[in-house]
Formats: sequence, structure tokens, C-alpha cells
Amino acid sequence: MTFTLRDAVATDLPAITEIYRESVLNGVATYEVAPPSEAEMALRFSTITGNGYPYIVAADERGSVLGYAYASAFRTRTAYRFLVEDSIYLAPESRGQGIGRALLEELVRRCTALGFRQMVAVIGGAHPSSIAVHRAVGFEHQGTMKATGLKHGRWLDTAIMQLPLGEGTDTLPAEGAYPDTLYRS
Repeated sequence: MTFTLRDAVATDLPAITEIYRESVLNGVATYEVAPPSEAEMALRFSTITGNGYPYIVAADERGSVLGYAYASAFRTRTAYRFLVEDSIYLAPESRGQGIGRALLEELVRRCTALGFRQMVAVIGGAHPSSIAVHRAVGFEHQGTMKATGLKHGRWLDTAIMQLPLGEGTDTLPAEGAYPDTLYRS
């Protein structure tokens, strides 16, 4: 399948909302149980992009959105400002075709360029395909939290994976530059 990666824009929100809706209703990647509205997804999109985090889509040759990925705050306390959490969602027909990996690799590249030092994946349902794509990009398994979610009538584990970005912990980041300015009072 041929696809391109690009910044997500507001006109992608109907497709993004539908992809996420399917994941909420049928999957375990997210622990939400009721799909959010397009208005809620627009609010989430504007919050993420408004804070300077990357939000990208994979689109086919016709421009149809096949999947999307974004980085966001792992936690909003100031000390976490150099750590981002990734999120990736694919349309069912787009899974298993390398799109998720391409989105993740681009997200890692962009977050590194922005100055983030660590990326964490919080993998709902400890989903084997998601673990595999993160491992392929270099993430290391940090642990599994048992029975953290209850969805579709069963208990779900959550896997935590992590990837150092750029200089990681070898040096301290420059003060006063993004993302040092995130969540500063």
C-alpha cells in the first residue's frame, strides 16, 4: 500500500474520529469505553498541537487517512516536560502493512528534533502487535501492570515501553528552549 505521512489538519478530524471510534468499540489499545464525539476529538487535537506536540497522519494516494499518531504529555507536572507518550491508531484495513511503524518512526524523529529526551509507550491490553512495532523501533520493555483495565468483559494488562531520544540522559537539556518551557509557571 502506498501512503504518505503529513501533519494532521482539522479537516482530518472526521476520519481520525472514526478510526478512534472503531478502536474504542472493538479494541483494547485505549481503555475508553465510549467513543468521544468529533467535537471532543477536535478539542484534544487543538490541545496537543497547541502545546507544540507533533500530530501526524498516514494518507493514501487519494488523501484518505489510514491512521494517525501523536505525541503528548505523559504527565503535566513540570519535571516530566522532556518525556512524551506516543499514541498510534490505524484503520482496520491499514493494519499489518507497515503504516504503524512508519508513523512511529516519524513521531520519534520529530520528538527528537523538538528536544524531547524520552518517549514512553503505554500499551493497553499489552497488545502483541503494538509491542512488536515499538520493539522494532528500539523501545525496551520496562514492565507490565497487571489487570489495569476492564474492557470487553475481561481484565487487561498494560505494557510500558521506553525509548531514549537524542542525547537521552547523557546531557542536561538547554534551559529556556522548548520543551523546557512546557508546564512552567
